[in-house]
Amino acid sequence: MSEHTEFLYPAKWLSKASSGNRVASELRMRIIAGLIESGTIISENKIAADFSVSRSPVREALKILASENIIRLERMGAVVLGLTEKEIQEIYDVRLLIETFVFERLAKMDSTKLVQELSKILEMMSIAIKYKDADEFSYQDVLFHETIIRSINHSYIMMIWNNAKPVMEALILLSMRVRLEERYEDFQRVIDNHQLYIEAIKTKNRDLMIQALHQNFDDVQEKVDDLWMSQQMLSKGVQNDD
Repeated sequence: MSEHTEFLYPAKWLSKASSGNRVASELRMRIIAGLIESGTIISENKIAADFSVSRSPVREALKILASENIIRLERMGAVVLGLTEKEIQEIYDVRLLIETFVFERLAKMDSTKLVQELSKILEMMSIAIKYKDADEFSYQDVLFHETIIRSINHSYIMMIWNNAKPVMEALILLSMRVRLEERYEDFQRVIDNHQLYIEAIKTKNRDLMIQALHQNFDDVQEKVDDLWMSQQMLSKGVQNDD
């Protein structure tokens, strides 16, 4: 990996993060993007030098990534496991389970305030597309789904979501960046899918909810394809750096 690899994780998202979290966020992106390949042995000293931090935040970062099964801890560092296509599908299975459950709860609740919140977020997503800002779009996309999940006030569902979120966020970021480069026109479809979500929540119409979930999650295969394309684009960039 080139010494001058640009940071993949958006710096502005890290303003309040600890050093360990900053390192974890960037390493996670590089591993999921395939810049650090599975099987690679990463040492604490090397990471500490690359990120200009002491070994303590590096240990914190490695613990975080080990808890996500992206790496396996060894005595003085870690072995990269990466993410398989099967695991990516499984992450979306978890999302589908959570969001189906949440929809059922929402059908029995007053969702007026939630619909207003989601409409605002969707507006921000549209603006991000207009300005061709894939990172902002990804941020609002994750926020959209998190707002739906948070609205039912279920602490254990929230715990599951928070566990899956960092990897999910990395997948969405990489995917949306590729779409911006390769299939910009596709964003309108993503917006329409989210509008369908809002309609389903507003009308409490189960058929519409099922359609909304299908349209959002049938998108997963494309996200997986985007990820592999992202890996090719990034690895070309790294080769050019060296």
